[in-house]
Amino acid sequence: MAVYPTIPPKEPPLGERGAIAWVRHNLLSSPYNIAFTILGIGILYLIIPPFVKWAFLNATWTGHSKADCHPGGACWIFIRAKLDMFFFGFYPHDQLWRPKTVIATIVALVAASKFIKGFNKLKIALIVMFPIYAYILLRGGYFGLSPVETSKWGGLLLTLVIASVGIVLSFPIGIVLALGRQSKLPIIKSMSVFYIEFVRGVPLITVLFMASVVLPLFFPEGVNFNKLARALIGITLFEAAYVAENIRSGFQAIPKGQYEAADSLGLSYWQKMGLVILPQAIKVTIPNLVGTFISLFKDTSLVMIIGLFDLLAMVTVTANDRDWLGMDTEGYVFAAFIFWIFTFSMSMYSKRLEKKLDTSKGK
Repeated sequence: MAVYPTIPPKEPPLGERGAIAWVRHNLLSSPYNIAFTILGIGILYLIIPPFVKWAFLNATWTGHSKADCHPGGACWIFIRAKLDMFFFGFYPHDQLWRPKTVIATIVALVAASKFIKGFNKLKIALIVMFPIYAYILLRGGYFGLSPVETSKWGGLLLTLVIASVGIVLSFPIGIVLALGRQSKLPIIKSMSVFYIEFVRGVPLITVLFMASVVLPLFFPEGVNFNKLARALIGITLFEAAYVAENIRSGFQAIPKGQYEAADSLGLSYWQKMGLVILPQAIKVTIPNLVGTFISLFKDTSLVMIIGLFDLLAMVTVTANDRDWLGMDTEGYVFAAFIFWIFTFSMSMYSKRLEKKLDTSKGK
């Protein structure tokens, strides 16, 4: 049997690979792309150099008051002076060790989770116990801790509380609503469809007003939730409708053969959904779910309309300090940077989770 020498494949020309190929195919592939590329470069030239000059080159980094700031540049002294308010709002200064302890615990748990493989009982216990631990430490009133009213919570602390509670609670409610919309029972299906479509047709700002003003009218006499609790209820119920629609789209993306295979194994409805259909639906909808949760994180700034001072609201409050008038720009740039860090981290975690759960590639 004749053996023929193997000819190594030739590498494509330099213009067809690497950065040069990317530029050619994405930026210079047609006259329209060339025109838009030139326009984009021009816009970046008008924006980036002045911003770098203002934020870094002419910025003031050290000092103690507004008088130490140089004109024509950012005054980052303001951020350093008001950092505690940006992070914790009106939380008592002598009790700041409590929210700092909660944040340090979160960081420690996230680091420890990398060494705990799978979704086991220990992780479930930590997820269940941590909110209780955080509430006791932040709210106080137990174990000798002085009580701190939720009206004094603010800044990034309040943003994280609202976003995390809204995400954690809306997810299971959204799953129940999605299952209800897929139900063959007319009453359950109709109620689920009505709730989802009604809530999705109403802006969040309206839901917050209703939660703050209308919801207390339905409470029994003598029962009164504070403003933060009412906002959390409204945001959770609002977000659950969007989660339900994401999960429903996942159900529709599952091939019909998966349903038939589960039925052929003799699984009950709940076994079929819990073991076969729902895990696949959630995996398919991870990008949409994360996008919804990112939107929720950014929409937490709307709580300022009902008198809660999140990170964005604290910028306005601190900039109205007579000793720091005119520092709005620095505050909003700092807030934008903080929001970007969290949303970008959520997006990167989503991509990592998608890659980890990807079963389309052969092992």
